This record gives sequence, C-alpha cells and structure tokens, in this order.
Amino acid sequence: MTNEEMLSHVDHTQLKAFATWEDIVKICDEAVQYNCASVCIPPTYIARVHSAYPMLNICTVVGFPLGYAVTEAKVAETERALADGCNEIDMVVNISDVKNGDYLMVEEEIRTLKAVCGGHILKVIIETCYLTDEEKIEMCRAVTNAGADFIKTSTGFGTDGATVKDIELFKEHIGPGVKIKAAGGVSTLEDLEKFIELGCERVGTSRAVGLVAGKVSASNTY
Repeated sequence: MTNEEMLSHVDHTQLKAFATWEDIVKICDEAVQYNCASVCIPPTYIARVHSAYPMLNICTVVGFPLGYAVTEAKVAETERALADGCNEIDMVVNISDVKNGDYLMVEEEIRTLKAVCGGHILKVIIETCYLTDEEKIEMCRAVTNAGADFIKTSTGFGTDGATVKDIELFKEHIGPGVKIKAAGGVSTLEDLEKFIELGCERVGTSRAVGLVAGKVSASNTY
C-alpha cells in the first residue's frame, strides 16, 4: 500500500485543548497537500476553516472527550457544527449509560444525532478502553440499530487506543452498513497500514502526515 493510499483514509487530527490557529492552519495545509480524508478539528475553528479552506472535508467532535453531556447539548453542538460547514460528526457515547447497562438510552441518543446529521456522516466513539467485550458488542448493536455510519474505537484521550482485537470484534458484530474508524495510538506507518488492511475505512491520527514526510518519530499519542 502506498503512502498516498494510506493517507486517503486518514482523518488528520488536531484536538488538543491548546490548539492555536497556527496549529489548525498547519494540518489543513497538510491535508490539502496529501489528500487526507478529512481534517478533524475543534468545533470553535469550523467556520474559520470552512471559509479559508472550502475544498477541505471538515470533521469535528461532539460530547468530547468524556461523553456524559446530555443529549440536548450534543444536539446543539451538532447543529452548530453543521451550520458552520462541518461534514462529519464524531460523537462520544454516554459511557456512564453504557456502564450502567442502559444500552437502549445510548442507542436512542445515537439515533437522535443521526437524525440531526441527515446525509452527513456520523461516527460513534465508544471509548473501548473503558468497556468489557460484552459492552463493546452491545455498542456494535446500538450503532447498527441507530443507523450511524461508523463505529470508532477511541477519543485518543482515554487510557488506551485502537487495538487489533477490538477491530476484529467490531467486524464480527457490526451491521453491513457500518464502517470502522480506528483512533488513538496509531503512531507508525506500520500501524496505519495494519488498521486499514484490517478493514478500517478511516484512521484518526495527528501523526500520519509527519511520518510520511519524515518529520516525526513514533509515539503513542493521537
């Protein structure tokens, strides 16, 4: 697989709390140069990026990174992001609801946000590092039943990121219309290629472009 093919699956990401406009410009310029799938940026920068880079596919995060905002707040975040020019929403499930076994509540929240997104892509972050295998399987069902477009492993802010084991579990339990996004800990080109070959349509990482360009070394960060 060529570097260009791999980068076409990358959501080039900058979600640090202290991300400056210069940081955002850097990843946008790189995403244009290397034809990344999207830039994944904080909601506060969407309108400015949409104006400065109309050619870019913009992704943002909702209920990020802890997931326990009420559904109404996630709806408001999603509506504003789409109005500002975002095309893809990566939402975090209410992890407390998952741990309490309230799977139907989680499913209904996903369904609500998908209704707001309409034809725009909704990716559902389940934060695998906090879940048992049984809970992950329930989330595969919830994401499928609610009609979301992707299931996503991680925020990159938890205690662990994407693993081969979890991707294999997703493949076994998601419905045929659901795609997979791996995120967190994708720190080498070998990692990137591995997850794509496993069947991940998208990979979220801040490091892929720098690795291709030889400007960064491997490290376990988003």
